[in-house]
Amino acid sequence: MSAKPIHIVSLPGDGIGPEVCREALRVLERACAHAGRTLDVVELPIGGVALDAGEEALPERTRLAAQQADAVLLGAVGLPKYDGQPGNRRPEKGLLDLRKALGVYANLRPVRAIPALSSLSPLKPEVLAGVDLIVVRELLSDVYFGEPRAIEGERAYNTMSYTRQEVRRVAKIAFELARRRKKHVYSIDKANVLEVSQLWRQTVSELQREQYPDIKLEHQYVDSAAMDLVRSPKKFDVVVTGNLFGDILTDEAAVLAGSIGLLPSASLGDGPGLFEPIHGSAPDIAGKNIANPLGAIGSVASLLDTVGLPEQARAVERAIDSVLAAGHRTRDLGGEVSTDQMGSYVCKALESS
Repeated sequence: MSAKPIHIVSLPGDGIGPEVCREALRVLERACAHAGRTLDVVELPIGGVALDAGEEALPERTRLAAQQADAVLLGAVGLPKYDGQPGNRRPEKGLLDLRKALGVYANLRPVRAIPALSSLSPLKPEVLAGVDLIVVRELLSDVYFGEPRAIEGERAYNTMSYTRQEVRRVAKIAFELARRRKKHVYSIDKANVLEVSQLWRQTVSELQREQYPDIKLEHQYVDSAAMDLVRSPKKFDVVVTGNLFGDILTDEAAVLAGSIGLLPSASLGDGPGLFEPIHGSAPDIAGKNIANPLGAIGSVASLLDTVGLPEQARAVERAIDSVLAAGHRTRDLGGEVSTDQMGSYVCKALESS
């Protein structure tokens, strides 16, 4: 009896989201076919396109479908016309609500320096050589979700908050990853001035002593870590940090790869995973067929891992590397390859892998 189809909810979203999602789904379908699996894909709105249609940024039907999927593929959210609107009228609210609805508390962002693209980074080739790290960012707490929060006249405030349980569960993912890599975790905080970071540091240290004595743990302040990411990035293997610090550090880490358009991400929890490129919606280039789809395609590799197809995941990663090694470049990488052409190149490389 053949295996049941893999149920994917596709949320193309805003700007270039539909273009990169389309190419990612092409690659995903090809990879699954190699494994004798079929896809069942449902496309639904989120973000600005949902608001444009008179719905919430995360419509109820989208939320319910995502919770019942095997995995969720997201393009991008955000439209300039909603800038300055109240929080519940912003496209980004849809993404925050989706993360909460799926219970995805750990965001994994791998960063590899690709030799063929070293000239695109502002860093020297000798600094980039051998860089291969992954940032595990907590995703459901910190100032993005903390209460109370408000603007009251001339004063505004947000609440940075973590519980021990929230820290332990994301740190556990980092330590488990480290066991499959180089057994070295850097925990990034600001414990010299923030009580929240003091609890974070205590909790991560306790977990390491109790369950992961084989993993080397080092702590570093976020400002120092930000400097080392561009000065000596090879020292990092697995990095675990909070929501706010992780948001900033992962975008900084994009310079190591040469373009933010290359970077995938996976958000994991106890239910369906959420997979998306880390770039924004880039509405200024939307519809021009020039966006780089490799971040979205790389996210498909992580998706394949979580649905039990690790061999196909590695094949997608090899296909991306071979396409770049062959000199194919989208506009952000200094070339003229279109979005759909890049998708076709990856599909062709996947066939020959």
